[in-house]
Amino acid sequence: MGKENRNTIFIDEGQVHSIREFPDRQYIMRIEAPKVAATARPGSFVHVRCNPKIPMRRPISLMRVNADAGWVEIYFKVLGDGLAALSDTAIGECVSILGPIGNGFSANPESKTQLMIGGGVGIPPMLFLAEHLNSDPNHDWSPVVFMGSESPFPFDLKASGIELSGIPADATGCLPEMEDCGIPSRLASQQSYEGVHKGFVTDLAAAWLLANPELQANTEIFACGPEPMLHAAAKLASEFGIDAQLCLEEYMACAVGGCAGCAVEVHTPNGTSMKRVCVDGPVFKAREIYVQ
Repeated sequence: MGKENRNTIFIDEGQVHSIREFPDRQYIMRIEAPKVAATARPGSFVHVRCNPKIPMRRPISLMRVNADAGWVEIYFKVLGDGLAALSDTAIGECVSILGPIGNGFSANPESKTQLMIGGGVGIPPMLFLAEHLNSDPNHDWSPVVFMGSESPFPFDLKASGIELSGIPADATGCLPEMEDCGIPSRLASQQSYEGVHKGFVTDLAAAWLLANPELQANTEIFACGPEPMLHAAAKLASEFGIDAQLCLEEYMACAVGGCAGCAVEVHTPNGTSMKRVCVDGPVFKAREIYVQ
């Protein structure tokens, strides 16, 4: 691990405050973690011990953080024995988390609109970022949030009362957490969910950009999700001449930069190099990852 990351990652052994189950074995868990919560930033993640009998931790993005109350929320979908064991954790039991890890999103104060695109397990960082910007007393940010999922959304959806120009008529559903904050949001999926646009989430983002040409020059894109979605988000940013930041998902063993198993190719003005997603990322500029 580089010197810049020393003394910035902590271990919290905290009680589980709550755990909510959603269809397709999806869970949102709130964990007492005051040291992690104090310094966590949108886009950073934690390395979670799923069970004392399972030595390998699992990297999980932070979805919501309350530094004052000293807790963090994580979202995960059960894929394998580790996350299955984590889903069996009872309220009041302790979970060990290592974090916060990685470099997160950094919004440009000169931008007028922050266009956020999240897909699947890439939804949590977008929620964290939107709420973080919305609560910032020093800037008047204007987040717009689009989310995609092929599983039922792990939220209690409702129809939006916030108008978004250019959005297809079938996209009426929103995330209540965003709506309650006054942040416009819409949903997309290839499945036939009520109130959810049947298509790709990047199609919603493109439709909104086309309908708002006066905002394009002062918009930034922030995205997290599966690789095809990130590639589409980077292409969208290139087509509209917009800066974009991508939060990458990679398999990780140590998650603190020691094994370099999560390294990806990054393109810079000085040439191509290999960067570790865990500590050099997970957030990178889109043009560094995808050369259009």
